[in-house]
Amino acid sequence: MVTRRNFFKLASLSACTCLTGTASASESKDPSPDVLGMLTDISLCVGCRSCEAACNKINELPEPDRPFDDLSVLDKPRRMDQKVYTIVNRYPSTTKRGDAVNVKFQCMHCDHPACVSACLLGALRKEKEGPVTWTGWKCMGCRYCMVACPFQVPTYEYDKGIGPRVMKCTMCYPLVKEGKTPACAAACPMQAITFGPRAKLLEIARDRIRKNPDRYVNHIYGEHEVGGTSWMYIAPQAFDRNMGFLKLSEDAPPALTESIQHGVFKYFIPPVLLYSGLGALMYLTRGKEEHSGESA
Repeated sequence: MVTRRNFFKLASLSACTCLTGTASASESKDPSPDVLGMLTDISLCVGCRSCEAACNKINELPEPDRPFDDLSVLDKPRRMDQKVYTIVNRYPSTTKRGDAVNVKFQCMHCDHPACVSACLLGALRKEKEGPVTWTGWKCMGCRYCMVACPFQVPTYEYDKGIGPRVMKCTMCYPLVKEGKTPACAAACPMQAITFGPRAKLLEIARDRIRKNPDRYVNHIYGEHEVGGTSWMYIAPQAFDRNMGFLKLSEDAPPALTESIQHGVFKYFIPPVLLYSGLGALMYLTRGKEEHSGESA
């Protein structure tokens, strides 16, 4: 989060942005064929919550209120929060097979992330490998990312008065940089989660659908939604609200978020004036505190 020490660094960054301009996310190039991603095969998920436990451990998150081997939590849909990066929900079947479906949710790591576009100070970024990550010292706590995300993923540590963080799945970026597999995929006993180059994952998904037309709907969720995502799904039934999925446009949301930003913060002059004013106020306040200390 923004502190006194790095406040002026951010002010300088905003001033430089004003002078040099910034590339829009909606105008960014398509991801490289080598960009990494994840494919979840919903038909293979048994709802064991091993992915949740692995995520909790690798990210050093608080222990859950109910243990990971308590599968009764699947009886009611859950949402991610500041203590949970991923959750598995269970939904009734809408097919003749009648089997319930278990769906793992987490950050989708969009190819053109709305959260990245909405972030005024670049605290969120799309890494070249594929994950969308957050840098704490750049964050000013505006939470625009939470509003912008079409999947309603980012959460916030409202209970922390000092240094609250934006919380979300990072696709285990530290492991990815080392050439390792994200924790949830490595922990899945059913191999329902596949990690690898996005282009290769699309080939795998299409091949499974082609070979098993009775097992899968002909739809790869995330291939085109919101401009494409690094996390994708194949499933035995339609991707709709009955399975926890939103019907979204193929257009990348940054096209909208940037038009709003550019209208409110034209040429980035308002942010610069804001930081300059706040900086002056902090300087004067510190000066008064120091003067009072000397007088005492």
